[in-house]
Amino acid sequence: MAFQERVIGCFQALATGDAIGKQTEMLSRADVRHWYPGGITGFHGQPGDVIPRYAGKRYEWRIGETTDDTEQTLAVARALLREGRANHEAIGQELLQCKKSLHPGVSLWTFVQLGDPCRIASEGDGCGAAMRAAPVGVLCPSSRPDELIRGAYECAIPTHGGQMAVCAAAAVAGAVSAALDGRPSAQVLTVAVRASREAETLRPSGEAATITRSIAEIYSDLVRRQHLIADELAHQYFPNKPQTIVPLAISLALVTQSAQQTALLAANIGGDSDSVASIGGAIAGALHPETVSQKWFEVVSSINEDDLLDVATSLATLRPTT
Repeated sequence: MAFQERVIGCFQALATGDAIGKQTEMLSRADVRHWYPGGITGFHGQPGDVIPRYAGKRYEWRIGETTDDTEQTLAVARALLREGRANHEAIGQELLQCKKSLHPGVSLWTFVQLGDPCRIASEGDGCGAAMRAAPVGVLCPSSRPDELIRGAYECAIPTHGGQMAVCAAAAVAGAVSAALDGRPSAQVLTVAVRASREAETLRPSGEAATITRSIAEIYSDLVRRQHLIADELAHQYFPNKPQTIVPLAISLALVTQSAQQTALLAANIGGDSDSVASIGGAIAGALHPETVSQKWFEVVSSINEDDLLDVATSLATLRPTT
């Protein structure tokens, strides 16, 4: 399979997962059932209409609209295209242009208020760095782990400086890179875990819990299950904290090996569903581009009208061949 085809699948799945997951973001599993009694099966309602639970809110998210997950991913990709490498100042310059989900209480708000693209965050363990790390995996081959991990670090530090955030970004970049290299899912997991473990030294922490351990434990559990059921996953690994969001996304992608199934499971679980669906979707889409729903992507393309495919194809040409 052509490398460019995998990159396009990665970006398509990231954006569609983001938009599918947004329908249930921050809902409990019970609330997901309340709003969608039959479960999430795709986009519910007319594309472009306001998602019902956002009607009258501060921002009325639309059916098919992508979030800051996709916006920041494209920002990182543009920085990589301009510089040819991952540089936190260049990434910071692009992040300063991002507008979605920009409000007090989120990491990007502090960054934008300071207005300094050179800023290096000293704390912050959310998944905001991981959700935008896929372009680093496109640029850096998995055979160059030092470059990959450093790139993830540069991607994270404008807004996230905590160990969990840096390690999660490294794990996602590693998983995407290995998937794009066409490695089997077991090797993708190995690369992701190794990247996370080695990134720990960049931001030492006295905390016992690590992203590395969470990825290994959640994957080990899910891969042994005969079926993945949203109720059970929500009960055990509800994605509302760093220890579950990215590890669950990686595990769903590698166990289902389907961008579409990953997005639907994430959306039906609730919590940080758009990030789980977009991160997991990016990995699954890179592994198996044929599992991306083109029907969903047509909706996303028509609603967002961004240059996602142009950015993806341009970025694919930058990866070293050796």
